[in-house]
Amino acid sequence: MWLLSVLVMVLNDSASATHRKYHTSYRCNARNLKYDSGIDYIRMEKSKFVDSQTALKTVKDGSTIAVSGFNHAIAPEYLLKELYRMYIYTGHPRHLFFEFETTPGIPGSGIDSIANELYQNEDHEFIKGMLIPYTGFSPWSAKLIQENRIEGYMWSIGTVSYWFREVSCSRPGLITKVGIDTFTDPRDPVYHGGLMNEKARKAMRARVSVVTLDGEEYLFYQAPKPNVALIRGTTADEIGDISVDEEGMITTILNIAQAAKSKPDRGTVIAQIKRITRFGSRSPKLVIVPGPLIDYLVLAPESDHWQSGSFQYNPAIVGEDFIPNMDEMVRSLTKNMNPIQAVIARRSALELARYISTVKRSIIINLGVGIPVYVSTVIAQEGVRDYITTTIEPGSWGGIALSGNDFGVALSPYAMLHMPDQFATYEGGILDAAVLGFMQVDRHGNVNSSYIPNRVFTGPGGFPVISRGASLVIFAGRFMGGEQEETIRDGRLVIESEGTERKFVKDLYMRLFSGRESQKQKQTAIYVTERAVFKLMSKGLEIVEIAPGVDLEKDVLKNMEFEPLVPKEIPQMDPRIFDINSPLGLSEMIGKNDGQSA
Repeated sequence: MWLLSVLVMVLNDSASATHRKYHTSYRCNARNLKYDSGIDYIRMEKSKFVDSQTALKTVKDGSTIAVSGFNHAIAPEYLLKELYRMYIYTGHPRHLFFEFETTPGIPGSGIDSIANELYQNEDHEFIKGMLIPYTGFSPWSAKLIQENRIEGYMWSIGTVSYWFREVSCSRPGLITKVGIDTFTDPRDPVYHGGLMNEKARKAMRARVSVVTLDGEEYLFYQAPKPNVALIRGTTADEIGDISVDEEGMITTILNIAQAAKSKPDRGTVIAQIKRITRFGSRSPKLVIVPGPLIDYLVLAPESDHWQSGSFQYNPAIVGEDFIPNMDEMVRSLTKNMNPIQAVIARRSALELARYISTVKRSIIINLGVGIPVYVSTVIAQEGVRDYITTTIEPGSWGGIALSGNDFGVALSPYAMLHMPDQFATYEGGILDAAVLGFMQVDRHGNVNSSYIPNRVFTGPGGFPVISRGASLVIFAGRFMGGEQEETIRDGRLVIESEGTERKFVKDLYMRLFSGRESQKQKQTAIYVTERAVFKLMSKGLEIVEIAPGVDLEKDVLKNMEFEPLVPKEIPQMDPRIFDINSPLGLSEMIGKNDGQSA
C-alpha cells in the first residue's frame, strides 16, 4: 500500500513538472512559431496569455461585468476569486455591477463565497448591484438583495441569455412576450419589472417597459451594456481560440464576449482556461469563441475549474464515454427518490405518455429542478426514451439529467446547443412539454415557483420562458409544504402527519406563471401532486383526479385557501402509479408501432 502511495506521489510530481515545463516551453518558444500564411500569429497574440493580476487590473471602478456560468459549470470561478482578492488588497475595482447569465457557482463557492464575505463584513463597496436570474445556488447573494444591501434585479435565464445576444448586435434591448402578467411586468404592483428591492427601484439600472407592436403587447428589457466579460473555456490555442472540450455545456459565452465588444464602447474580454494547445491542432468547428474576441487568457488551477458541483471531470458529461450500464445507473438514481417523489414523477410521466398517444409522435420536453428531474429516471425505467427527448436549459439534449449541485448537466447527452438557441426552442413553442416545480398555486392557475418571504428567494431561473412556451406544462410537487409524513401502503396514500404550510393559496407571494396568459395561448396546464391532480380550465382550477386513500374534503379541500372547481365525480389516479416497484407500462400505452415515433 505504501509503495502505491509513493508511486502516486511521484506521478503527480512528474505531471506537475511536465505541466510547468510545457508552459515554460510555450512562453519561451511561442514567439518563434510561424505558419504558412506568413503571419506571425504567435508574436501578435502571445501577450494574451497572462496571470490573473495582469488581466484583472484592467477592470475599472464602476464597471459593468458580464459573467458566464450555470452553477459550477463553465463558471470562471478563478477569475471571480482573483478579482475579489485584488479588491481586498488594493481597494479596487469597486462599485461593480454584475450581469450573470445564471449563477456562477454553487453554495460556498463562486459568487456565493464572495457574497458571504461581503455580507459578514458589511462591505457595500465591491458590488453595487447584480442582475441575476437565479439565487438558489447563491443564498448569500439572495441575502444581499433581500436586505437591500445591493441593487437586485431578476429576469429569467432565457431572457438574460437572449438579451446578451441582442446587445451583441448593438440593439437597445430584448423585446419578448415572456414575463407578461408576472413579476417582471412593470405593471406588477410589488416588483415593477423584476426590481427586487428599494435600491433597484431607485437606480432603475435594469428596467422593463411595455411596448405595443401591431396591436400586441410585449415587454422591452434593457440593462447596461457590459464593458467587461469574464468567461470560461477548457482549451485555448496559441492565438486564443477557445473550445469547451471538457465543459458540461456551452451556455452564452460567445454572446457575452460579443456583447462586451459591441458598439458603442469596445470592452474587455477575459477568459479562464484549463490548458493551451498548438494553433491549427483542432478543427475550426470546435472553436466557440474566436481568439480575436478575447483580450486576455488566464490559466486556472484545476481546483477552480470543476465541470460541475460533484465532478472535476466526468467524460460522460460531455458524451465522450457513454454509460455502459444504463440499467445500473437508473437503479442508482431511483434510490434517491422517496415514495412520494416517485408517485409524483410517475404520474407526470403518465401525462407525457398520454400526450404522445394524442399527437402520435415523439416529443421534446424540459425538466425543472427538484422532483421534475426524477421524471427522466421514470422515462428510462419505462423504456420510452425513444419517444421522449429530454432537454435542460443550458443546452443538453438527451441523456439523464442530474440534480442538486449538478443540475444543468446530463450524463451522456447526444447534443449541446448554445443557451440562447436552447431558449429559442422553448420560447418559440418548439418545446412540446415541460415538467416544472411549484411553491404556490392560486385559483386562477397562477404559479409561484421561487419566493417564500424570509425563507426562499431563488429567482425565476428558466421557469418563465419554459412554462410559457410549452404546449403542455405540468407543475409537479407535493400538495402541502413544511414538515409532514406520508407513505404508500397497499397501493394507497397514507397521511401520517399533515403538512404545516398550504401551497394552494388565495394570493401568491410572487407570480411567475400567468394562468390568464396560458388560457390565451390555449396551453394545457396540469398540476400534479401526490393527493390530487388539477387542470386549468377557463373558469379556474379544477380537480380531475384524486389519489386512492385520500379523503376529498379532509385531505384536499380543507387544506386549500380557495375552493377549486369540483366535478360531480372525480376519477381516482391510476393505481399503477402507487405500485412504485413495478413498471407503469408506458411503452405499451404509447404503442409499439415505431411509425408513431417521428
